[in-house]
Amino acid sequence: MSCDPAPDPVGVVAVLGAGTMGHGIAQVCASAGRDTRLFDIEPEALAGALARISSNLQRGVELGKVEPAARDAALERIRAVSVLDEAVSGVDMVIEAAPERLELKHELLRRAASGITPKAILASNTSSLSITSIADPLPGPERVVGLHFFNPVHIMSLVEVVRGDRTTERVVERSRAFAMDLGKQPIVVRDSPGFASSRLGVALGLEAIRMLQEEVASAEDIDLAMELGYRHPMGPLRLTDLVGLDVRLEIARYLHGELGGDRFRPPELLERMVEEGKLGKKSGEGFYRWD
Repeated sequence: MSCDPAPDPVGVVAVLGAGTMGHGIAQVCASAGRDTRLFDIEPEALAGALARISSNLQRGVELGKVEPAARDAALERIRAVSVLDEAVSGVDMVIEAAPERLELKHELLRRAASGITPKAILASNTSSLSITSIADPLPGPERVVGLHFFNPVHIMSLVEVVRGDRTTERVVERSRAFAMDLGKQPIVVRDSPGFASSRLGVALGLEAIRMLQEEVASAEDIDLAMELGYRHPMGPLRLTDLVGLDVRLEIARYLHGELGGDRFRPPELLERMVEEGKLGKKSGEGFYRWD
């Protein structure tokens, strides 16, 4: 009796972007034994990313969840790179973790595609943009897939594997196996606006913001309603602070444009807070104050 061969393993990974998501993805890849190149054009961003990764791993050691030797090995597997061609040379997978702007993702992945082998996977960590639209102008669109991680990456277990219109089954299976090797729980979803998680999560978050805008309850009590009443580990407003109000606003605008109706129309309060620079934890203030 014959069976399909196991998916080709992913051994070397390039993560493009050293921001909130990029440094977390690099950390879990290195912790799972993958040689990892972390790319960013800004040296300060790379230095900050390596410092956050080191801090996360040290915290794991202090909590007894990470062995000191595993911490040291993970840090040794990560190489900070500021030249894209050097970052992607010889890798098995590229994971783009740039801001949610389609033209920026196109530019990064187009440049990366010219420096990798035909078997290498091009993955995007987008939380809402169409994988098909990201893949369309790229050489080899059949190897483009969505790998949507969640923040903080080293703690959250879910990964959405997003199948574009031209993504091959082999690429989906390799990506799914890769996520499992990282210790994550993958789900496979069709390329639909917002996929599964963002569509549900943003709808809940926007409604919570409307409730705050209408003075239904305080931010703390709205969050407690979901934490205690529905056993959510974190309320939607605190989660929005962690994601970034600007990020949530961009996703809401995109989903509203794609799906219409009022479900994803950005609340006035969200628009105003982003204009005022209240972006959540990264700016020190959002629906909560962060020290």
